[in-house]
Amino acid sequence: VQLQASGGGSVQAGGSLRLSCAASGFTLNDYAIGWFRQAPGKEREFVSGISASAISTYYADSVKGRFTISGDNAKKMVYLQMNNLKPEDTAVYYCAADQRPTIVAVTPNNYDYWGQGTLVTVSS
Repeated sequence: VQLQASGGGSVQAGGSLRLSCAASGFTLNDYAIGWFRQAPGKEREFVSGISASAISTYYADSVKGRFTISGDNAKKMVYLQMNNLKPEDTAVYYCAADQRPTIVAVTPNNYDYWGQGTLVTVSS
């Protein structure tokens, strides 16, 4: 099981980025996928999650209305569209897989597999 996150970069406040999480070694029908982020000196925090087969999606209050998570089971990809980015969104973003397909957990310890992070930097 492997996850690979990509799509990070540097943008100005108000800009957009789309992060991608590529899954290999498993099918998205069997896992929930979460996006987390970690800013320097801070704990890793939940951003958004999607249950298996994209039945349910969840967002942290801080990103509701600005971020959209989606999945493409055929391509084994999960995306995080981030609009109206703010400087406080600056962090390393990680995608993770949870073997409980119908539950979108918000705590990192519930996730079984992690991809490497991708850095998002938002300047004011």
